[in-house]
Amino acid sequence: QAEVEQKSPGLTELWFQSIGGTDSANETFDISVEKMKRYAEQRTGKYGLYFETGQGADFTNGHGHGFDMVLHESRKYGFARALTETVRKARNGAAWVHLNDVAGFIGPEVFRSREQLVRCCLEDIVMGKLHGLTIGLDVCSTLHMDISLDDLDWCLDQIMPANPAYLMALPTKIDPMLGYLTTGYQDHVRLREKFGYRVNDVVWRFFQQMKVVDRDGGPGPVFGNPLALFVEYRRRKGDTRSVEDIQSEGRREMQAVRERGLFLAEGHGRQTWDLSPKLRNDIQRIYDDAKLSIWAELNDQFIESVPNALPIQTKSEDRSDYILHPTGGEELADDSQKTLQRLKARQAGNVDVQIVVSDGLNALAIMEAGHLEPFLRQARVHLKNRGYRVAAEVAVQTSGRVRAGYRIGETLFGGLPGPRAILHVIGERPGSGHRTFSTYITAPSGNLWGQPGKVDHNITKVVSGIAATALDPVQAAETVVELLDGIVNG
Repeated sequence: QAEVEQKSPGLTELWFQSIGGTDSANETFDISVEKMKRYAEQRTGKYGLYFETGQGADFTNGHGHGFDMVLHESRKYGFARALTETVRKARNGAAWVHLNDVAGFIGPEVFRSREQLVRCCLEDIVMGKLHGLTIGLDVCSTLHMDISLDDLDWCLDQIMPANPAYLMALPTKIDPMLGYLTTGYQDHVRLREKFGYRVNDVVWRFFQQMKVVDRDGGPGPVFGNPLALFVEYRRRKGDTRSVEDIQSEGRREMQAVRERGLFLAEGHGRQTWDLSPKLRNDIQRIYDDAKLSIWAELNDQFIESVPNALPIQTKSEDRSDYILHPTGGEELADDSQKTLQRLKARQAGNVDVQIVVSDGLNALAIMEAGHLEPFLRQARVHLKNRGYRVAAEVAVQTSGRVRAGYRIGETLFGGLPGPRAILHVIGERPGSGHRTFSTYITAPSGNLWGQPGKVDHNITKVVSGIAATALDPVQAAETVVELLDGIVNG
């Protein structure tokens, strides 16, 4: 963002950054106190900084340092407060800075129940307000937490009397990018009715002008009717076409959105804040499929079908242990470590790229027909064409997390000359409506691979959302190799 602003002054407005509560946690985001102070000093326009935090992020990234998540979170708020003051001085006036607490994003290793999620949100609101921050919430739940769609509604009812500055929300409750459940737009309607809250005056007047709400705050003529709202929008943009022509364009645009597997709400259920029965059933279907995907495992038949598969196991004892204790899925089992050491001896330094396949949080995404096979086939073609020496073996890892790929790289490439790459194909957390996988691209020098624990997310690139129904695996393979080439050759 800073580079874009430097090259094109005025092009950026609000700068986003996740922040941690310790120096080591912030290194994961490739930031430091000094860097953030410099960025804050550059924010002299109307808008300043937007931070995201959340309890448990430090711990799950290996930066717990022996103290609890609440204290970590409080330290982030202190950091945000200090940076807010820096922006205020840079502007010589009030600073437009706010913080979004993404509570529940990590998973069951942090929060397992709806009661724990509520406790976290209330703790964070109190701490944020005591720090003088404008703090809002993304009350969310990953699909491997034991929290239902109805549980999220219950959580909101417990939290809202504490009055966060805002609630993040998305259409329905499904985040199609990150694959988790969160507040839906329809929840805002219900919460305003139940607690008497209002949106800010400017937005409320806009809703009235667009006929979404009436003068008394009730549903207006276009409430729940995106096509009619599109007509109002186009009219206010000066569009003089007929209503029929504008609606025809609107239908095409809505269909294009739906063809990408996303939802658009039309109408409502018994109450104005209820989804239509069909849409609610669609959301429930995604929820149910996500639960199925989370607990699925790579079966022997599939592993045997992968050409030159080399089975690898992490220290996770079983699927439940993998879900609840992520660190086990980040370390290699002793027998697998020995298997990789033998592989390194056979490779004799003559391999530039090792492909790793892991179940991750969605083994079904890896095993889905038309996913892994065309991706691997096309990736090998592009790698060969660019002169990379690719291992014939594919390390197929059970109960593997992203960092387990780094451990494989340390074992195979540590101490070897030149850059060496791990392409880690792994099932993404489900919940988007697609069974998607990602490929993590890590290609440091053999010297860095030889320093245990030094290779981490901060030097890794990722191509995500790969599926036959999303980013086509063949196209994704080309993108992955292009990114690898950019890392290796600058």
